[in-house]
Amino acid sequence: MGIEQPGGAKTPRNKILIHGMNFFPEPIGVGRYTGELAAYLAAQGEAVEVITSVPHYPGWKVRPPYRAGRYRVEAWSGVRIVRCPLLLDAHGQGIWRLITPLTFALAAAPVAIWRILRSRPDAVVCVQPTLMCAPAAVLAARIVGARCILHVQDLEIDAAFSVGHLKGEWLRKVATAVERFMLRRFDSIITISERMRRAIEVKGIAPDVLLVLRNWVDLSSIRRMDGANRFREMLGIAATDFVVLYAGQLGPKQALPVLLDAALQCRDHSGIRFVIAGDGPIKESLVETYGRFANIHFLPLQPEEHLCELLNLADLHVLPQDRSAADLVLPSKLGGMLASGRPILVTANAGTELHDLLDGVAIVVPAHDVHALSEAIKQASLQRPAPSPRTAELLEMFSSRNVLPAFHRAICASPRRARRPIQSGTRRSG
Repeated sequence: MGIEQPGGAKTPRNKILIHGMNFFPEPIGVGRYTGELAAYLAAQGEAVEVITSVPHYPGWKVRPPYRAGRYRVEAWSGVRIVRCPLLLDAHGQGIWRLITPLTFALAAAPVAIWRILRSRPDAVVCVQPTLMCAPAAVLAARIVGARCILHVQDLEIDAAFSVGHLKGEWLRKVATAVERFMLRRFDSIITISERMRRAIEVKGIAPDVLLVLRNWVDLSSIRRMDGANRFREMLGIAATDFVVLYAGQLGPKQALPVLLDAALQCRDHSGIRFVIAGDGPIKESLVETYGRFANIHFLPLQPEEHLCELLNLADLHVLPQDRSAADLVLPSKLGGMLASGRPILVTANAGTELHDLLDGVAIVVPAHDVHALSEAIKQASLQRPAPSPRTAELLEMFSSRNVLPAFHRAICASPRRARRPIQSGTRRSG
C-alpha cells in the first residue's frame, strides 16, 4: 500500500505499541487505516509493534494462510506483528458482536501486558473498535509510564444498539458505563469526525483531550483516470451508460437495500447501471434479492492495485448510510470517492456531519428516501454533473500528506495527563 511521505528529517525514535482487532492485510475499513498508520510511523524511524487478530474483515471469515485459533508472530513494513486468536461467525451479527471482540480481548490481554511490560513503549495506541481490548493495555501502560492514546474509528456501542446488533436497556446501561469508565483512562483521544468528537465529549471527556483527524486517502494512488475502463468491459457496460457505483463494506449500517430499491425504480432508464463492489455479512442476501435484475451488477472486493480503476468506473458515486448510525461513524470510503474526481451522491439528513460536510459539494438527499434517491440518480444521468470546485479543498483535509504527519505528532507529543495525587489519611492516636 502506497503512503505519501513528506520530506524532511525523521523524528527521534520512539517505541509505539498499537493494539486493535483489525489490521493489514484487511483491504478496507479500520484494518486498512491502522495498517497504513503503523507503516508510516515505522517509515519515520519509530519502533512499532502491533498486537492484533488474524485478518477477517470484511466478510467475518479468516482466509489461508491464517487460522482463527492460533497465535502468530510476523513482520511487515518494519512493523512487528503479534496476531491473537478469536471466535468468528460468518454473519457477524447479534450476540457475535460481543463474542468476537470479547474472545480477541481475552486472548490478546496476556500478550499485551507482557509486551508492554517487556518493551516499555513510550506510547500505547488502542483502536476502537474494539474498546474491550483496552483495559489490559491501559493497565500495563500505566505501570511503565507510557502515554495512552485511543483512536476511535467507530462508536461501537452506540452503533451496535442503534442498528439492532445488540438489544436490551440493561445491557446498554452496563455497556455505556463501562465505556465511559475506559474513555477516562486515556491521555488523548483521536477520532475521525466532529460529531463523533462531540458524542465522546458528552460521555464526560474533557475537550482538551479530544482531537479530530480524518481517515485519509493517498492522492498519489487514487486519482481521476479517463479513457477505457476494464470493469466496464468485464461487466458488458457500454461507454455511454451511466454507472452508479457503491464500493465498500456490505453491512447493515450502509443501508444498501435503499440504494438497490432505488435501482429498481430506475429500470425504465436502460442507460443507468448500478455496480455494487465489496463484501460483507449481507452480501449473500443482497445478491439473492437483487442479483437477477439486469441493471444491477455485483463485483467482489478488489485488490489494491485495481482500486483506482474501480473508483473511476463511476459516473456517480453513491454513499448510502443508515440514519440510525448517522454521526456514530463517518464512512472511510469518502476520501477515495473525492480523490477519484467523480460526482458523489449521499443520503444524509440535515444536521448530520455527512450533510454538513458535503452540502454544496455532493448531491444530498434524505436518508431512507428511495424515491428521492432514484429521482436524483435519474437527474444526474441526464445532466452528467461535474465534481464541485470545493472538492480540492476537502481533499486537503483528507490527504495522507497532511493527516499522517499530524497523527505522528499527536502520538509522539501527547502529554501524560496530570493525575490527582493519592491523599494519605491522618493517623489518629488511640
